[in-house]
Amino acid sequence: MKIAVFSSKPYDLAHLAAANQGQHELTFFEPHLDEQTAILAKGFDIVCCFVNDTLSAPVIRTLADHHIKMIALRCAGFNNVDLVQADASGILVARVPEYSPYAVAEHAVALALSLNRNLHRAHNRVRENDYSLHGLLGFDMHGKTVGVVGTGKIGHALINILLGFGCRVHCFDPVPNPEVEKTAAIYVPLEQIWTDSDIISLHCPLLPSTRHIINSNSIHQMKPGLMLINTSRGALIDTRAVIDALKLGRIGYLGLDVYEEEADLFFEDNSDEILHDDLFARLQTFKNVMITGHQAFFTKEALTAIADITLRNINGLANNDPGAICQVK
Repeated sequence: MKIAVFSSKPYDLAHLAAANQGQHELTFFEPHLDEQTAILAKGFDIVCCFVNDTLSAPVIRTLADHHIKMIALRCAGFNNVDLVQADASGILVARVPEYSPYAVAEHAVALALSLNRNLHRAHNRVRENDYSLHGLLGFDMHGKTVGVVGTGKIGHALINILLGFGCRVHCFDPVPNPEVEKTAAIYVPLEQIWTDSDIISLHCPLLPSTRHIINSNSIHQMKPGLMLINTSRGALIDTRAVIDALKLGRIGYLGLDVYEEEADLFFEDNSDEILHDDLFARLQTFKNVMITGHQAFFTKEALTAIADITLRNINGLANNDPGAICQVK
């Protein structure tokens, strides 16, 4: 089959080619898939897309006009896909429901530890021959209450790490995970996550019910000076509300690997460009904020798994084996 791979980087080419083993014809396009670039899908059977590709109704209608049979997502989330239009157009949507929960969970912990112990600031000081400790005071993770919102595989992996630190772990999920229930973590109402947590880490999907789950109202219920970590989806957080809370000291630490308006920023080298996003620029002025560019998934193991499962989905279509496809319905 002929596959158009959008938002492709050298590491995508290497891992997908290794997983493909010459079975299908892969063509790699660096641009995002959107209304302007959808014409590139003409002549292909499948489009392979990533988190910041736009799969809106107009884009999907164009894909249908080009006789695309499948949208093969190289990610778990599918909030960027108009599933109603895909179904109406007869296009299958497949995803990678699990690649490496440890990659994302460990990155969330890395953000928390770096913020807590001011590693980003300490590193810069040492480079300037400054070995003073003022302003670098941290706290023991041991004994702190951490609220984990979303207890799928990533949330579960994070919970196990936090329990190893000796943290008290409270968690919330509309559908409790039986494996989490076997641990020392405790399911509590969402309101208790807000009121009791010293650290909150978000690991839930972006749905209408979770969009801006972190907002001025939920922040008002939180402990002053708490730490907030988001390695899930940027729109879980109301950025303006978080900036106001940082200015007032209500949020003491903020670690982000995702951002609501990241599509035009992340995964690209914009070092020669002017940053036009005023909210993102404001976030970067705070010493107690650490931002990484959607790299939590970026481990050797995760990239290998993403490529393998993506090719399994493609082979499922090629071999008329729907049971092999991780289909989004």
